[in-house]
Amino acid sequence: MKSAQELEIVNLAQLSGSVEEQYRNVVVSTVNESCLRLAVFTGEYQWHYHPTSDELFIVLEGELLIDFHDRDTVSLKANDSITIPAGVVHRTRSNVRTVNLCFEHTDADTVFI
Repeated sequence: MKSAQELEIVNLAQLSGSVEEQYRNVVVSTVNESCLRLAVFTGEYQWHYHPTSDELFIVLEGELLIDFHDRDTVSLKANDSITIPAGVVHRTRSNVRTVNLCFEHTDADTVFI
């Protein structure tokens, strides 16, 4: 008989507080075929899209700006969330230290523009 998998408590404030780099993205947990990532960053990420996977962003701290090719920039602050549908070209950026969660398919392809 298999033993029960260990349960792990992750404190997101402690995890993000330990990040000293300008950009860091770590997998916090996996759930079925998806993963929860924590990103801490200031600056901008490259233009890209995910052909077959949606992305759910949740901001914990700071302000996350999401630029799109075909619509206005979205500004997310603490406790705001948005889902970016598969195939939508976008980039994330921030002018201040920003902490966000991203829930996406673990094997999502990323196509950089």
